[in-house]
Amino acid sequence: MSQGRMTSGNNSLVTEFILLGVTQQPEFQLPLFLLFLGIYVISVVGNLGLLILIVLNPHLQTPMYYFLFNLSFVDLCYSSVIIPQMLPSFVKQNIISYAECMAQLFFFCFFVIDECYILTAMAYDRYVAICKPLLYKVIMSPHVCLMMMVGVYVMGFVDAMAHVGSMLRLTFCDGNVINHYMCDIPPLLKLSCTSTTINELVIFIVGGVNVLVASLTVFTSYTLILSNICIHSREGRSKAFSTCSSHIIAISLFFGAPSFMYFKPSGGSQDEDKVATVFYTIMGPMLNPFIYSLRNKDVHIALRKTLKKRLFAMTIMMSGNDSLVTEFILAGLTNHPALQRPLFYMFLMVYIVTVVGNLGLITLIVLNSHLHTPMYYFLFNLSFIDLCYSSVFSPKMLMNFVSKKNVISYVGCMTQLFFFLFFVISECYMLTSMAYDRYGAICNPLLYKVTMSHQVCSVLSLSSYVMGFAGAMAHTGCMLRLTFCHADVINHYLCDILPLLQLSCSSTYINEVVVLIVVSINIMVPSLTILISYVFIISNILHIRTTQGRSKAFSTCSSHIIAILVFFGSGALMYLKYSSGSMDQGKIFSVFYTNVVPMFNPLIYSLRNKDVKIALRNILMKIQKRSIF
Repeated sequence: MSQGRMTSGNNSLVTEFILLGVTQQPEFQLPLFLLFLGIYVISVVGNLGLLILIVLNPHLQTPMYYFLFNLSFVDLCYSSVIIPQMLPSFVKQNIISYAECMAQLFFFCFFVIDECYILTAMAYDRYVAICKPLLYKVIMSPHVCLMMMVGVYVMGFVDAMAHVGSMLRLTFCDGNVINHYMCDIPPLLKLSCTSTTINELVIFIVGGVNVLVASLTVFTSYTLILSNICIHSREGRSKAFSTCSSHIIAISLFFGAPSFMYFKPSGGSQDEDKVATVFYTIMGPMLNPFIYSLRNKDVHIALRKTLKKRLFAMTIMMSGNDSLVTEFILAGLTNHPALQRPLFYMFLMVYIVTVVGNLGLITLIVLNSHLHTPMYYFLFNLSFIDLCYSSVFSPKMLMNFVSKKNVISYVGCMTQLFFFLFFVISECYMLTSMAYDRYGAICNPLLYKVTMSHQVCSVLSLSSYVMGFAGAMAHTGCMLRLTFCHADVINHYLCDILPLLQLSCSSTYINEVVVLIVVSINIMVPSLTILISYVFIISNILHIRTTQGRSKAFSTCSSHIIAILVFFGSGALMYLKYSSGSMDQGKIFSVFYTNVVPMFNPLIYSLRNKDVKIALRNILMKIQKRSIF
């Protein structure tokens, strides 16, 4: 029932909300926009930097830094849920749909509660480290740490579901102006025209449990720590205090601001609430990386070592890996001589069709003004990515079929790896943006032009490229730290991660961790976004009464669904074959998402698309008229 409400705009007069922002005074809008933009950039760089530092340095892979890794991840997500939606309120009227408001509320509650329990777990970790140092590795084993983190995220999910579930049962009538910069519980409750007793009861129970469990655990842990510290020498006390000081500051900052906000006299103004909220929603995620790095020797040492390694890696790249291997030999798709020439002609034709198809679609979209819509803007970017994507490896791949030995330099191999990953990840997120675009077109057609404005489309496409760049940099940066000794034959037709890892004569542990993290993010975020978008789309389509309306709605999504299935399906098959140890089968499946997908996308989006057919017909008629005259 709540899902139906969410899809249809709460089943009341209110289908969207207006976020007032931090202040309504015009003279403060631009300075505050620049201030919060700077804070967000620092938060992202600080937390992302701390994540990378912990992953790349083995001596930081301890329980303490495992929790800090999760804290930085939560802070990164936490600030990204709020600030990007907050910034538009400084430059224009900030409208948020009912579904988006509930989604923001869910993720805000989820990450806030996660942070609360992670800080609690860190307090327990400090208690064990100081009070039971000899049993520390036994008590805080990897299994225990993992179970604690699973418990943290489960608590966050359950509590967020409780708050959002009770919020979905409310009806919002005429009041749609939220006097806040985000969708928080108290401002939303003030707008409801139905009873909020159940919501207040849920807040009391959930809030009470979270505050009591967290505060009692932290208080008990530090009481035992203080009693233990008093027994030690002055030097021992100083060392023990230094290991806890960063955590105490983080706890004081996190629990202090919400305590002031929720427990101050009820007669206080809403503006005071908003100012207090800024501290624990925006300042906390920015300050945490500094709190845990400026006073931490291990982090200083790790940062120094990482910077030295990066400089060394750059030197290696310029000097040809500074090892016995200065170039690689690409084994290609097959070693059978009889298949070389037929495969050369086949893949040459595939490449020509890919270039002509994608270049043709790009030209068609540019030349036809009626195709200048969000849908075709994303399709333009998808075609551009496919064109570049196939050009990264196809020319080098074709050489395998005609030359005896296809040699690629170390620098050339790393460059190919970077651009291959950049365009693959970018395509993944571009398809995700297209799913969101279809959701906006079908579920909110009246607000489509507002939801998918030029600014929103630009931000979504830019984000796709940023994610591609970040993912490619992470993988290539880790690959640069490896040493390649005598083995130089890559059992593939391109420089891909897994075949290269098999040639390394140094530890690939960090690379495998980075692959796990980056691939998990790049699979989870797009797949969840696409899944949620199509759940809402299908739910909305099923509410359309006419068969013609349903058929039209399905036809607008069919091309995108086929493209998603081909891209994600072939990629999944390829990596599953690699993981099972069958490299040759892995190469065959990789052909589908490296060669076939870029060729098929223009055909998928043109053969089933009336707009593209009309545009093509108009262009051909213009060319024909010019040739006649």
